[in-house]
Amino acid sequence: MSIIDNRKAFFDYFVEERYEAGMALEGWEVKAVRAGRAQIKEAYVVIRDAEIYVIGMHISALPTASTHVKPDPVRTRKLLLRADEIRKLIGKVERAGYTLVPLDLHYQRGRIKCEIGLSKGKKLHDKRESEKKRDWEREHARLMRSPTKG
Repeated sequence: MSIIDNRKAFFDYFVEERYEAGMALEGWEVKAVRAGRAQIKEAYVVIRDAEIYVIGMHISALPTASTHVKPDPVRTRKLLLRADEIRKLIGKVERAGYTLVPLDLHYQRGRIKCEIGLSKGKKLHDKRESEKKRDWEREHARLMRSPTKG
């Protein structure tokens, strides 16, 4: 069950592989995400010291859940992956020119997971092409719905 999608990522990048990562969250963050107060549009993923972090993910604190702490809504959060997956991602990001982008947040067996995508950036003409394709699909669906006169 998806909580938040990053549709902007599919417009800006070609997503080639997807990985599901756990997240190291604090208690107030879990409550806020469950309430739908998270945003990943401006977030990105970096690799530091053989660990993966998401930067720029904004989680607004609930006023009732975070009375005793001073929450930082855009703190750097650690992503949890297996060591072999991390090594594979490090190799592709450093050598092949890929980037890591958070695609969505979702639940799996009661846990909040972040799906990240191994992506290549789109050029401006690629973005225009995907926009034309999307407009044509929307127009085609509208034409198919409209009743024919005859």
